[in-house]
Amino acid sequence: MPSDLQLKIMNTLHRTLLTVTGGRVGNSFLGMSSLQLTTIGRKSGDPHKVMLTAPVIDGDTIVVVASRGGDPTHPAWFLNLRDNPNVEVSLRNGPERPMTAHVASPDERAALWPRVIASYKGYADYQTKTTREIPLVLLEPRN
Repeated sequence: MPSDLQLKIMNTLHRTLLTVTGGRVGNSFLGMSSLQLTTIGRKSGDPHKVMLTAPVIDGDTIVVVASRGGDPTHPAWFLNLRDNPNVEVSLRNGPERPMTAHVASPDERAALWPRVIASYKGYADYQTKTTREIPLVLLEPRN
């Protein structure tokens, strides 16, 4: 499992690559669209940005996976949006849009999980590495 420091370094490098190339490189990863998710820290109240992939996009709904590489603990961004579902999303280096996050219900997850692992089989491997059920999060435009 990647350490917190490794994750921060990867996020910084990804954002730098997008900036340096004017968004021409880094908009996708392993065939999935990349996005920047901004959450509000559940303890600090400060905004936190993280780079993620979107294995499923249905119209205006974007699905992200709280896998943390199969780590036994949830990623911090997931805990933040669970406590405050109002987030900002920049898809493929586009403008930030206000969105609302919700954790997929069991029925939503059952329908989405096969599509998620069809996009990237690594998510299925991550699930075998942990006893927690890896959450799927749906990001939808805020009304």
